[in-house]
Amino acid sequence: MPRNLRLGLPKGSLQESTFDMMRRAGFDIGSGSRNLFPTVDDPEIEIIQFRAQEMSRYVEDGVVDAGLTGHDWIVENSSDVVEVSEFVYAKAKMVPVRWVLAVPQESPVASARDIEGGIVATELVNVTRAFFENLGVKVKVEFSWGATEAKARLVDAIVDVTETGSSLRANGLRVVDTVMQSTTRLVANHDAWRDGWKRGKIEDLAMLLTGALAAREKVGLKMNVPRDCLDAVSALLPAERSPTVSNLLESDWVAVEVILPETEERQLVPKLKKMGATGIIVYPLNKVIP
Repeated sequence: MPRNLRLGLPKGSLQESTFDMMRRAGFDIGSGSRNLFPTVDDPEIEIIQFRAQEMSRYVEDGVVDAGLTGHDWIVENSSDVVEVSEFVYAKAKMVPVRWVLAVPQESPVASARDIEGGIVATELVNVTRAFFENLGVKVKVEFSWGATEAKARLVDAIVDVTETGSSLRANGLRVVDTVMQSTTRLVANHDAWRDGWKRGKIEDLAMLLTGALAAREKVGLKMNVPRDCLDAVSALLPAERSPTVSNLLESDWVAVEVILPETEERQLVPKLKKMGATGIIVYPLNKVIP
């Protein structure tokens, strides 16, 4: 009987970046904006979409075998799941997200302790309550159904998620404290993890996604270099990995290949050209498997 892995992917703010990572990992996913059951070209995987806020609950309950969600929602839901891998990416950037305590610029609040006896609006209710309890500060934490930034002038403070803080600043808010930092996690149901076949499938997926994420801001660089310039060219290349050097038919030349951050490539290529490198090729990467 054919086996399959039920995989939950987040719908909402993480959807686009998650689908991009899945495609880089080698999975062809087809999905309309309203389709909660996207197709995938792996017959052993069935994809179901849920909001990241509820994903860990469905993984814990076995509705899906594994899923991608934020660590923030795992903690918020107190979900008992296996955390398989951590991926540092968010909606727009390759950075963790932060849940921050924020107030209007004109507010007299200077620290979390100044909100004693006040009201805080947030989607992350349980984590926020625990944050204030750890400080010994009594506040009323109200659940916000969205548009939390707009409520900052109606209550004493808000706890909202941010990548760069630009939206908070645009709304005239300032950060008082960080409640928690969160990254994306691949999590598995305990029963699925004990199943040898499903565990192997989940571990393979984790490896491919890790490779896709590692390649996301890197490029490959190939070039031909005069042999007598090789030492000088190698000294310019990233030190963390030795370049691959191959002999060419012309004994005075070698081919050099290396992987490096995309931001370094644009500064490096002009220098390499001036040092005598020719046939320089820069190419995108889908996966880098350590």
